[in-house]
Amino acid sequence: MNIEESEYNGYILLSRKDKPSRPSITNNAPKYLPNIDGYIDSLQDTLWPLNKFIHDTPELAFKEHKAHGALTHFMQAQKGWVVTPHAYGIETAWTAIFGTGKGGPVVSFNAEMDALPNIGHACGHNLIAIASVAAALATAHVLSEYNVPGMIHLIGTPGEENPSPKGGKIRLLEAGAYDKVDISLISHPGIPNNSALVRTTAFAHLEVEYFGKAAHAADSPWLGINALDALIIAYNAVSVLRQQLRPDDIISMHITDGGNAPNIIHAYAAGAFVIRAPSSARLAQLQQKVEACLRAGAEATGARLGLKVVPGYADHVPNHILAASYTRCFNALPDVPDPPIQPLDQYTYVKASTDQGNLSHVLPSVNASFSIPPGPEGGRNHTPDFEKASGTREAFERALRVGKALAGTAVEVCSVEALLGEVREEWRRDMEKSAKGKL
Repeated sequence: MNIEESEYNGYILLSRKDKPSRPSITNNAPKYLPNIDGYIDSLQDTLWPLNKFIHDTPELAFKEHKAHGALTHFMQAQKGWVVTPHAYGIETAWTAIFGTGKGGPVVSFNAEMDALPNIGHACGHNLIAIASVAAALATAHVLSEYNVPGMIHLIGTPGEENPSPKGGKIRLLEAGAYDKVDISLISHPGIPNNSALVRTTAFAHLEVEYFGKAAHAADSPWLGINALDALIIAYNAVSVLRQQLRPDDIISMHITDGGNAPNIIHAYAAGAFVIRAPSSARLAQLQQKVEACLRAGAEATGARLGLKVVPGYADHVPNHILAASYTRCFNALPDVPDPPIQPLDQYTYVKASTDQGNLSHVLPSVNASFSIPPGPEGGRNHTPDFEKASGTREAFERALRVGKALAGTAVEVCSVEALLGEVREEWRRDMEKSAKGKL
């Protein structure tokens, strides 16, 4: 037994044995949802220690070795799954594939695993992983039990919190992990929202350098070219630009190198600019405006501009048909939590970004947001308070509910004839709108 297996197995002792009774699923539930509901309930005592282990053993992006070991070990113990550790040349990526041998749609569930520096699982990726694992197992159970065609790709996706040089899903996408996948499903915990129609922002990171010429600031300043002045001009130009930006455009700026001493004309200065916009089309427009400000600093001072654009993440475009299926399943399950899930006639806009957004521009996607009970301070994602909240039994049970709704969506796509075609057509229309900046 390796260290990952040994450490994980120790958490089995934390499993809760006595579970209170709860109301039954609604009578008008989507087909197979009662089977999914009961099956995932039967997994609670095995999934809870896995969830607890991932939460209590936080690892940074692309270093999720213990989570990788625990999750692959867990899936290797499940009948009928073909598990590939260290998949697609990425050390902490993995896949688990289940097929009925009858063809049918191919559904991916993505399991994120990475944590944040110093504050652990303050974004709740342990819950994302558990929801996806539960959904994948339940979908496989129903497909097998009721002779429904389909295939499931459960993909361990590392490095979502670190887009440099590329987030894990983007690397997996480029390596071919989604080449045969028809739809991609994932979830994300938070405090304020239950929603299947989640839009996230697109963002890019601009690394800026100015190269000038050093000179003594008192004796012969006219001999120099002030790189810091160029950066300050650009900084101020972007600040002025904000007056003409849309409310959902976001620019964050940081001076990373402002020179060495006040009595010299600075030969070098550097900064970082992060830009966000509600769509990839709008991000391209915003980037042009910001780059004009950066060039203005160089033009005004004579410094040479060095610009490196680090691509971030695309905006997430949810598929309405998949979102409708998820919403029906979520509401049909017993004990519907607050807040009520958002209606299907409006998007839920989240200012954060995710590499699931890049997937949504390649194939139909849902990135369902779900609310967990807050910590003592009510802190949202990326706070120590949320880290505490994401490790509770109540948060785990919310994640299982989400897993049930994701599985219900997957099974509906596999079992309802022609539904996948409708999903694809909806996605094509969305992509046409997105390319024109009209989504």
